[in-house]
Amino acid sequence: MQPRLSRRKALRFGTAAAALPLVNIRSAGAAGRLRVALWDHWVPAGNDAMKKLVGAWAENNKVDVELDFLTAIGNKIMITMAAEAQAKTGHDVYAFDMWSVHEYADQLDPVDDIMAGFIAKYGKIGHAYEYLGVSEGHWRAVPVAWGSAPLTACARISMLKQYAGIDVQALFPNHPSTPPASADWTYETQLKAAEACHKAGFPFGFGCGTTTDSNQTWGAMFGAFGADLVDAKGDITVDSDNVRAALEYAKRMVPFLPSDTISYDDASNNRALISGKSAMIWNPPSAWAVAKRDAPQVAADCWTFPNPRGPKGRMVPMRPYFFGLWSFAQNKTAARDLLAYLGAREQMETLTTAVSGYDIPPYASMSDFKIWEQVEPPKGTVYNYPIRPWHDAEYYVTGSSGPPDIGVQAWNRGLIPTMVSKLVAGQSIKQSIDWAKDELEGFTR
Repeated sequence: MQPRLSRRKALRFGTAAAALPLVNIRSAGAAGRLRVALWDHWVPAGNDAMKKLVGAWAENNKVDVELDFLTAIGNKIMITMAAEAQAKTGHDVYAFDMWSVHEYADQLDPVDDIMAGFIAKYGKIGHAYEYLGVSEGHWRAVPVAWGSAPLTACARISMLKQYAGIDVQALFPNHPSTPPASADWTYETQLKAAEACHKAGFPFGFGCGTTTDSNQTWGAMFGAFGADLVDAKGDITVDSDNVRAALEYAKRMVPFLPSDTISYDDASNNRALISGKSAMIWNPPSAWAVAKRDAPQVAADCWTFPNPRGPKGRMVPMRPYFFGLWSFAQNKTAARDLLAYLGAREQMETLTTAVSGYDIPPYASMSDFKIWEQVEPPKGTVYNYPIRPWHDAEYYVTGSSGPPDIGVQAWNRGLIPTMVSKLVAGQSIKQSIDWAKDELEGFTR
């Protein structure tokens, strides 16, 4: 989690945040003023669509809205978040990702009533969202599509077909279907494909560094093996048969990974795919989108589909976003109304469409947005990007087997990918487990 700031630093950061570019959305002002801070979407069209939606809401509700888009570059959105929490002043509505809802839960107003309405209308929400959005039995923020992106498999159609004998379009076509063969997309199948593609000179782009992507990739693999490092009570369970099974798998996989896998950052796998050097990565469609611009022949040969199935199921690594209401907000009535508005299906579909399907909504009933059918090339390339009912899959957050205060430390220290990197370095499975056990004992005391 982000460290707390001194009041002096908080005031300094608060002043800097106030100078950041913002969008003034004017209305008659009868319902007062509202300040909103959102993640600065990497797809520019996303910000434009959000401005229009918030502008329409502001006009209808007669609210003056100041809308800030805070970038993750330089950690501005997190620094500003910490500053506002320390100073207890700033925006009314704020965007939170991953662990930050729990970090600031005591300073966020519960939104149980809003979530009860959404769940009644759209259906039950997955464990990944509850794990990150619920604290002390209360929803502390509203899960949204904005910025929420899973790391699904994205493969070169021709390479998997030529070198591994796998037709990914037949396994997961761009229409409702459950081909019997899709059940065979397992971790064992992935291992054989990785070996074949590595032999051909196009290794799978999986990194083992302490990065967001590596945390999610290896975390979901461990989750699919039921390889929990800690249990729900916070007891250490790393020395278990399931963890050893996951590490046995990893040990068989690492010989087929890129030679620089340990030094991978979050852009390395993107570059590998775009440059034509990798047959498959796990990533949102951002890599495909850049390839569409810079290497169209690569983009036209890409297909996105669910992650492999493990002994405990098909786990799709997810990094959700939430919109929350500060307890010190000045206009809570308007803020709650805006949260209910932006969390509704109509607005989420508008925003997801604007970013070409990059953002994934939190409800399975929203996996039918038309945008995923339309994106190309090739037609339907991201049709299977959201979890579909017939995928028999679930979104997964690395570390979610244990309490969030332990899960976040395992995430920040890159515990699971580091365990794998030790195998890359030639250490044994026992050495990897012993190291992880020492680390866990250090921050579970």
